[in-house]
Amino acid sequence: METTPSDTILVIGACGQLGFELTHALRQRYAAHRVIAADVRPPQQPELQEAGPFELLDVLDRPRLEALIEQYRPKQIYHLAALLSATAEKNPEFGWRLNMDGLLNVLDLAVKYKVAQVYWPSSIAVFGPDTPRQNTPQLTIMNPSTVYGISKLAGEQWCEWYHKNHGLDVRSLRYPGLISYKTLPGGGTTDYAVDIYHKAVAGQSYECFLQENTYLPMMYMPDALKATLDLMHAPAEQIKVRSSYNLGAMSFSPAEITASIQRHEPDFEVTYKPDSRQQIADSWPASIDDSRARQDWGWQPEFDLDKMTADMLLHLHEAEPQVAVSR
Repeated sequence: METTPSDTILVIGACGQLGFELTHALRQRYAAHRVIAADVRPPQQPELQEAGPFELLDVLDRPRLEALIEQYRPKQIYHLAALLSATAEKNPEFGWRLNMDGLLNVLDLAVKYKVAQVYWPSSIAVFGPDTPRQNTPQLTIMNPSTVYGISKLAGEQWCEWYHKNHGLDVRSLRYPGLISYKTLPGGGTTDYAVDIYHKAVAGQSYECFLQENTYLPMMYMPDALKATLDLMHAPAEQIKVRSSYNLGAMSFSPAEITASIQRHEPDFEVTYKPDSRQQIADSWPASIDDSRARQDWGWQPEFDLDKMTADMLLHLHEAEPQVAVSR
């Protein structure tokens, strides 16, 4: 769906790892004043508030959410607010409530106010220990073992239900670990894959909380932004999956990312001390079959591990900003 100059876009969870960069990408693509950023807390990044409208919003506060939708009448809603994997395990009741009730508030009000499109991210966390770990297919046994994964699987089913029963054009991607250098970690199991770059640039050693041979699907943030915008702007007839699309780019282990960094920083050292996040990682896929996304709307990643490493180190050496990776 291409927007017109009168269209507005609401990004909920705009201060998070994905929300911050997606808001920026949307404001570059469209008139900045038409992209409304919203989050439960004021932005730590001044440009988020300076470049366009910003609204305080707790997505669990349905009257406040409805007031914003009624005020701005958005054509698109990107609903990104969530409690991520490791954090949700520490506070499961709130994790379920935020991830589930927040989504239902958005879906229900999108129907009421005839919002043209809704985007909601899912995750590889929907898979579980019974899922085939290699080349995990689009349709397979899921059985997630974390509160985050359970909420995402339920959310996928709700998205599909709202599309089937209300005709809501809701779209979703199952993100792998998302790697970026611009915002802080959000409490995910894949956080190590940014922390490790930051330590290397600082000339420090790194203690990894996963075992060295733990493979997980990962994606560099520019590819995640590209995939999200490509999906949202594909013609509706090309979107065949209304739960959530598998999305892949690369898979690597801590040992492989260490070797990639050491080609640039030969003195960098890593030790391993697995913690509770190892059990979560062991229940997730090691690699993803995203052939449906490639077939339906032409998904194609641009970054592999070494290309990402070179770009991450370049940006982190230029100026050591806040960083993020989470699922």
